[in-house]
Amino acid sequence: MRTHPRATTCALAAALVLAAPARSSAQLGQQIGQIRHNSGQNVVPVFEGWERNPDGTFNLLFGYMNRNYAEEPEIPIGPDNNFSPGPADQGQATHFYPRRQQFMFKVKVPADFGKKELVWTLTRNGQTEKAYGTLMMEEQITDVVISENRGGLGNDSVKAKPNRPPTISIDELTTRTVSVGEPVTLTALASDDGVPAPPPQRGRGNNPNVAVVDGVRLLTFRERPITQAIVKASKEGLAVTWTEWRGPGKMTFDPMTMVVKDGKATTRVVFSQPGTYVIRAYADDGILTTPADVTVEVVPAKTGG
Repeated sequence: MRTHPRATTCALAAALVLAAPARSSAQLGQQIGQIRHNSGQNVVPVFEGWERNPDGTFNLLFGYMNRNYAEEPEIPIGPDNNFSPGPADQGQATHFYPRRQQFMFKVKVPADFGKKELVWTLTRNGQTEKAYGTLMMEEQITDVVISENRGGLGNDSVKAKPNRPPTISIDELTTRTVSVGEPVTLTALASDDGVPAPPPQRGRGNNPNVAVVDGVRLLTFRERPITQAIVKASKEGLAVTWTEWRGPGKMTFDPMTMVVKDGKATTRVVFSQPGTYVIRAYADDGILTTPADVTVEVVPAKTGG
């Protein structure tokens, strides 16, 4: 039987009600609404929908819901993080930021995919969840659907003009091997077609749900982290967000998100422990995103002697 995120959430709520002492429905609703787990919860994969490619193939889009408010689990590719049928590794994340992260990656499927399913399975803390990627007609994604799901700030230019995804690449690193604690400078080269047109500049005084930080509009009612699902470029119309896609430890970006200036967005990143890391940068025009990856090998910190 399939497990759907909404059904799982409802089941969780029902279990909490059954386990609680007798109280009024208002008290129970208030109590459930206030439950926030910083850690110890599982991660739910989410199938966002599909899009058609010009060559007749399709992209299945996936995201996830990390039920933790603080913990960022690392779930390596394998029995606890895999796709089926076919290769277990379809380029999915192994590092999961808190809460709901939308439209994180795509899996390309052939033109004759038909009524088949591609299943993403995640197991965390003994709980297994599955997302079923299909080509059901009602799950087709358009720019308008993405805009509405990413905050829907009412920019109508996407309806008036075709919107092409932004382009992004990452400058070649002088070295792909660094030490723990050693900062690495990364530069993304990004461009866009100017669609959608940037929204009017507003501060908190105009909209209590929007703050302007370094030229980037942040939807303050969304939860952290500042990822491609939240950031809106307000001036230049294009922003880059740096994220940890895969890796055994923590990456610290300074800054994590910035407006593209002169076609570039630069950050510094430090790694907490040795291992192989994949960094993913998203170019974001406010509706569509395009990712670019770079892999870095991190070795133990050098010691004197």
